[in-house]
Amino acid sequence: MKEQTLAVHAGYGKGDKDSQGTMAVPLYMSTAYQFRDTKHAGDLFALKELGNIYTRLMNPTTDIFEKRFASLEGGVASIGTASGMAAIFYAIANVAEAGDNIIVAKQVYGGTTTLTGHTIKRFGIETRYFDVNNPSEIEALIDENTKIILFESITNPSIDVADFDAIVAIANRYDILTCVDNTVATPILCKPFEYGVDLTVHSASKYTTGQGLAIGGVIVERHNLVEKIKDNPRYAHFNEPDESYHGLVYSDLPLPLFCLRVRLALLRDLGASPSPFNSWLYIQGLETLPLRMRQHSSSALAIAEFLEAHPKVSKVNYPGLKSDKNYDLGQKYFSKGHSGLLSFEVADKEIAQKIADSTEIFSLVVNIGDSKSIITHPASTTHQQLNTQELLEAGVTEGLVRLSVGIEDTEDLIADLRKALG
Repeated sequence: MKEQTLAVHAGYGKGDKDSQGTMAVPLYMSTAYQFRDTKHAGDLFALKELGNIYTRLMNPTTDIFEKRFASLEGGVASIGTASGMAAIFYAIANVAEAGDNIIVAKQVYGGTTTLTGHTIKRFGIETRYFDVNNPSEIEALIDENTKIILFESITNPSIDVADFDAIVAIANRYDILTCVDNTVATPILCKPFEYGVDLTVHSASKYTTGQGLAIGGVIVERHNLVEKIKDNPRYAHFNEPDESYHGLVYSDLPLPLFCLRVRLALLRDLGASPSPFNSWLYIQGLETLPLRMRQHSSSALAIAEFLEAHPKVSKVNYPGLKSDKNYDLGQKYFSKGHSGLLSFEVADKEIAQKIADSTEIFSLVVNIGDSKSIITHPASTTHQQLNTQELLEAGVTEGLVRLSVGIEDTEDLIADLRKALG
């Protein structure tokens, strides 16, 4: 099936057992599930049979969301989490432990920078950073304890496009997993697995829900990932018995091993699971995601062109612009637009803040991917915790303004910005 059909139907058949023939996906608000008998319960816990045990681990509504999202991304499986940050943390914690290191792009969301640069340190995991515009820096950072390379398909808020081919080639040379935060591009505009990426993470709070209704995240695993992990000394815990789960060896199972270990170990023990209601909201959002991403991208390009011509704007970051340094990579990796996220620079912090304070349609909010347009001054908000050097490395100047372009009328949005710019 094609993308728009998958967005509406994947993971749910109206004739499935217990569906009652409902056109809408049912919302299963239940903490636990009744077993047929003690043998059934024992078989579920021993993985001899797959099924629902407890909503911290799995839920029928969340299961449909996971299947639908994985199908859109082109992955074999996905697993929902309570937030996008939980998804990123679990992707790291599933492979790294004290004494290990991870490699992360300098140009990432501010929350990812603080997680990997500060919180992760307390787990004994070192983070090494590279410039996403210069992937050749990665190789010098790798050693025998490197476990994952994390970057964003479109960076937030510098709006750089990663060179998938270059990064994946280096990672594969050393049998290291790659993980792409594909939140901004979504599976509609970019499919990282087609370029050899191993894992993707998303904040479902953004374009997936599309209306700023719920906090959640998702990790997606590519097909045949076991081939890279099995007998790979970097990932011994996937190849050795897990004593916390009856000596289970994940790489021996005919199942998606990365997502399975997140479910059986991390969700089991740390519990950052999605609410079934939130999963239901994401399902509603996925139905219109392909349509919305086309509108977001179309309006964002028109606004970028307007801003580029404005005398008070010194620079516009949007890969859809032919003048943008990321234009060629954008054409290579994105086939249906470049998202609704863009940023632009003005002379100084005072002017940037005045613009953010003056818009009427654009709301001053620290979020992206909403159907309603949003304006943010990153240096004051999302990246305030970074020092001057970290801000520069993340591509954030004091005069930078970030826009998340919604689905309102494009001309109205341009008029709003024209008035705010003065």
